[in-house]
Amino acid sequence: MWKDSETNIDLLDFDYLVDVAKKIILNDELTPSTIGIYGDWGSGKSSLMDMIKNDLSKNEDILCLKFNGWLFEGYEDAKIALVGSILDEISKKKRLSQKAKGILKNLYDNTDFLKLSGKIAKYGIDFFLTGGLATISEITIETIKKSLIAKGEKVEDSEIEDVLNAFKSKEIRNNVRSFHTDFASLLEQSKIKRLVVFIDELDRCKHETILETLEAIRLFLFAKGTSFVIGADERQIRYAVQMKYPDVKGNQMDIGKEYLEKLIQYPIRIPQLGAKEVQFYIMCLLFEKELGNDLNQITSIIEEEKKKNFLDFELTYELIKEKSPELSEKLKDTISLSKQISSVLSNGLNGNPRHCKRFLNALELRLHMADYRKIKLDRRVLAKIMLIEYFKEEFYYKLADLQSKNNGKLKELVSIEEGKWEETKAINLWKDDKWVIEWLDIEPKLSDKDLKPYFYFSRESLKKISFVKQQNLSINAEKVLESLLALTDSARNEAIKKSSLISDYEASLIHKTLASQIESSTDCEKKLFQSYIEWSGSREELHTDTLVFLESIPAENIKLSFIPLIKSFAEKLNDKASVIELFTKWKSENSKLKSAIEDEINNLNTN
Repeated sequence: MWKDSETNIDLLDFDYLVDVAKKIILNDELTPSTIGIYGDWGSGKSSLMDMIKNDLSKNEDILCLKFNGWLFEGYEDAKIALVGSILDEISKKKRLSQKAKGILKNLYDNTDFLKLSGKIAKYGIDFFLTGGLATISEITIETIKKSLIAKGEKVEDSEIEDVLNAFKSKEIRNNVRSFHTDFASLLEQSKIKRLVVFIDELDRCKHETILETLEAIRLFLFAKGTSFVIGADERQIRYAVQMKYPDVKGNQMDIGKEYLEKLIQYPIRIPQLGAKEVQFYIMCLLFEKELGNDLNQITSIIEEEKKKNFLDFELTYELIKEKSPELSEKLKDTISLSKQISSVLSNGLNGNPRHCKRFLNALELRLHMADYRKIKLDRRVLAKIMLIEYFKEEFYYKLADLQSKNNGKLKELVSIEEGKWEETKAINLWKDDKWVIEWLDIEPKLSDKDLKPYFYFSRESLKKISFVKQQNLSINAEKVLESLLALTDSARNEAIKKSSLISDYEASLIHKTLASQIESSTDCEKKLFQSYIEWSGSREELHTDTLVFLESIPAENIKLSFIPLIKSFAEKLNDKASVIELFTKWKSENSKLKSAIEDEINNLNTN
């Protein structure tokens, strides 16, 4: 099993990204600096930051610390949490001079103004973002009350007055002005040549926390010798800004984009893994497990060959055999397995490393369970079955049902592996499904295998509580699902436009979630059904599963308003016969649908 978290072991060829980040941080002419490590959920942002931190920490003159914004989500004020964490780390430094200790104490004392700024913001005046110190005199109790009334909130005048008087005091204003200077002086006095703060998990935070953390960097901590490395999905930061300032107008300005470009000077974007890179990543994960302490032997081979031709480098059985025949024999099955599943995982998961790792963990978990029962499973057979469990769940259920009736044997697979679909009425619905056809070509063939033990150890999935449904969606996929479930035309249209941005795997999860919503509804709304059917039509790989689901709906649960939607979906299919057959079945079972269905059948036959 592999730990589902960041690592400082480079299995993703991030070394060049580590190097460019270090060059920015260590360049005297570029300090202070802010670096954005951008990537989707699970793309390796945290791992990349750990690699950079691990390299920099070898230098005693560099102080590195990691701040997890999400862990401080419930904290009173994100600014205080970030500033306090940095001051705490500096205070641990040995041999601080008396002068440095004095400055540190002042900075601790002066964090009071941060708390007050948070209260002012709560009352409707975003003090720092509306002009700073120069506007203090313009803030009155009446100003705040008007802002609160506009927001539908109420606060006692006395409470506002206490905070406002404290904030207008000369001492507090001086502290605001001096904080940035004192912080820079502290770094100098403590002999810290570089302070590097790694801010992770920011895109998982509330919008307020994201902006508070970024403002703390800009206003108080951006001093010479500092670098802030921020790991996030840049779309989420832009979205947070847009939510806070929705009414900014003029010249079609994208406020989220403008804000981000001002704050983040050096964006580093993690590229999506291609099929070859996914294969290499999976191979390295498996090597890590297989070889343990002997991993260095294969690592040295990889490093040596990459130096010769990095762009065309490919780790093959032949290459390893040339370098070490003994090692190649030991890793033969591992190399075969990685090739077997990498192309599917690359396309289906958009090259997402975390999803790849979770697939392998689920695979290993089942092998462990079987081993405990003294049952030997072929890892390659199990992996091939798990691919349909991941990406073609309805097909998986059908095969599970067929093998259970034939004591582990699947005679239908004998026919379809030879392309004789006409002999397999039970699964004929998938005859035009490109994904299934490509899956059949993956080695090993399954027609001669006893599949009973493989389906036995996936019983939790056969209860339709599949482990794939327990995986987290990426932030982008979550937004698409939310839009589809909002049940408005504008939100649904926006979600359909973003269909191409979602991986096959997550598109399937969204599809299943919508289907579950329909199944659990006693009276399914037309708008929910429309979200399901339009999402189904937006992705070719969902077409067959949609037909299977529609067949499972009792005819009495089908409303007249559903029929034109299904007809529009049918027009996107290569084979409309399945929908016509389904319509004919419903017409015979529900007389209320007869007229509407006959009209649509005629239209489909005409077209």
